[in-house]
Amino acid sequence: MAETTTFPAALSDTELERYARHIVLPEIGGAGQQKLKKARVLVIGAGGLGAPVLCYLAAAGIGTLGMIDDDTVSLSNLQRQVIHDTDSVGMEKVESARASIARINPHVTVETHPIRLDADNAAGVIATYDMVVDGSDNFDTRYLLADTCEAVERPLVTAAVGRFDGSLTVLKPFERDADGDLLPGYRDLFPEPPPAGLVPSCAEAGIVGALTGVMGTLEAMEVIKLVTGIGEPLTGRLLLYDALAARFETVKYRRRTG
Repeated sequence: MAETTTFPAALSDTELERYARHIVLPEIGGAGQQKLKKARVLVIGAGGLGAPVLCYLAAAGIGTLGMIDDDTVSLSNLQRQVIHDTDSVGMEKVESARASIARINPHVTVETHPIRLDADNAAGVIATYDMVVDGSDNFDTRYLLADTCEAVERPLVTAAVGRFDGSLTVLKPFERDADGDLLPGYRDLFPEPPPAGLVPSCAEAGIVGALTGVMGTLEAMEVIKLVTGIGEPLTGRLLLYDALAARFETVKYRRRTG
């Protein structure tokens, strides 16, 4: 069978100008920007975390952004879900986000999935993308997403937020480290979800809107690193952020044995 040659995604003159601040970075350059243009990234949730992820990945020039969200925009979302605005109230979140992305960067292709991720549809959707970003707000989705990404071998950037704190890691449990050991997965870090009702939702406990901006932007940065191959992704490391103390800490973790 003849070998297929993959050509780099050419950048137009307007794209060269738009991404000039990336292109002058030796770590990214034109080649890295072409990788961003070719990338297909799926974002789960167009809410508190998903909003900054989508904004910054669109601005960065990710070629195709997919979104999964079956919710509509409500007034109480607007304190933190900055991809939506007052005129979006009542709209499907994926359509509101699509319109915002078009205003941010018309070069980005948007694929919307106005569905709830479940065991029947997860693998089929996720397998069509290069990597996934978790912006979900419930444990069922997080565990399903992590298990599915491991099964179909897609990197997963996942974050979670509390009232004034957040956490972030990168999962590639289908790859091996320098010693030949498999990298850890989500269940190596959190073996089981907490009992139902133990962790209150943000509607019950409250949340500072800017906190989701911090964590979502960090998620977007990890995606850019993964796509372009620069830096050290947060694989095997859990980044913890305490907003009230303005403190970051990093905890290493490894694959569980036995």
